[in-house]
Amino acid sequence: MKSMKRSTLVIALVALVVVLAAVFFLTRKSPDKAGEPSAAAAKAGKDGANTPKPALTVTVTRPEATELTLTLAANGNVAAWQEAVVGSESNGLKLAEVRVNVGDVVKKGQVLAVFSPETVRADIAQSRASLAEARATAADAAGNAARARTLQATGALSQQQINQYQTTEQTAKARVEAAEAVLAAQEVRGRNTQVLAPDDGVISARTATVGSVVAAGTELFRLIRQGRLEWRAEVTSAELGRIAVGTTAFVVSASGAQVRGKVRSIAPTVDPQTRAALVYVDLPNVQQNTGIKAGMFARGDFELGRSSAPTVPQIAIVPRDGFNNVFLLKPDNKVAQLKVQIGRRLNDRIEITSALPEGARVVVQGAGFLNDGDLVRVVDAPVSAPAPAAAPTSAQPAAQSAQPAASAAAAK
Repeated sequence: MKSMKRSTLVIALVALVVVLAAVFFLTRKSPDKAGEPSAAAAKAGKDGANTPKPALTVTVTRPEATELTLTLAANGNVAAWQEAVVGSESNGLKLAEVRVNVGDVVKKGQVLAVFSPETVRADIAQSRASLAEARATAADAAGNAARARTLQATGALSQQQINQYQTTEQTAKARVEAAEAVLAAQEVRGRNTQVLAPDDGVISARTATVGSVVAAGTELFRLIRQGRLEWRAEVTSAELGRIAVGTTAFVVSASGAQVRGKVRSIAPTVDPQTRAALVYVDLPNVQQNTGIKAGMFARGDFELGRSSAPTVPQIAIVPRDGFNNVFLLKPDNKVAQLKVQIGRRLNDRIEITSALPEGARVVVQGAGFLNDGDLVRVVDAPVSAPAPAAAPTSAQPAAQSAQPAASAAAAK
């Protein structure tokens, strides 16, 4: 009985070992079969890693010939075309009335100030009385001389007496003329009690004060004649020959006000210290352009003509490390960074003054995100381009506008 139980136990153990061995064999073989696809996937992943992917989706363009204005920049001061000094012609009179102030527009002959006329009126009355006395004396002397000449032939009077009467007559006439001159001078003083504007213009300064007693020649007002200002631009001797009388100039003040003027004259000499000459530009309609004042410092540009030059969109220019750069698309869809020199601007386009390779294709959208040697994917530019006013003006807005395109490409 015990032998049968041992045999049964041994058979059960052997069967268990066989089952365990079969399970072990099956589980070992299954991972091997399952591992085959994993190896293939790994190999595929390795091949995919070796294939380069575009860094960004961009648009490109070729430089276009654009007609731009040739300009010459200069700096200078704004000054009055001519500034008249209005002073007193009377001496020792009290200023009774001042009728204008700084900034007032006046006409030629307009009364600016009035002096107290009482003293002058008294002097005029005295001069008239002296003239009347001189005329009476002259009339008496003329009568005596005439009677003496009638008696000359009779011998009733000596020749000496006759000469004395004639001399008295001439002296009396001279005294009349002197009295008339004194009266005329006093009348001029009377007219000078009113200070008149010598020309049309704008009052730029006033020193007249009511109640003050001023001497002859004392300055009372300053007047910008005809309200005209001029821009005195400093131009180097090397550039002076490019400017002629009549050249148009656009003057911009520190406040941003812009005025269009024309060259009136060019100085005949050059400053030996600065080697620059003054160019005088007339600024019309100054009363309407209140942003331009005499004494201001202003910059401006002389319009010298027009020329054709290669231009690219402004967003294609990427400033880095103090230099302006563009990215050129190569045949293998990689980009090459190139330093360029920029010039004039027209709306959203900018001139490239340095040489570009023949047939160059410049990256526009996305240029701000690229580095030298990046692989890119090129797409066509949108048909409806944005208005020039809304175009990006720097590399950062260009990069921001390229970001949606890059995200869409990545999603694909």
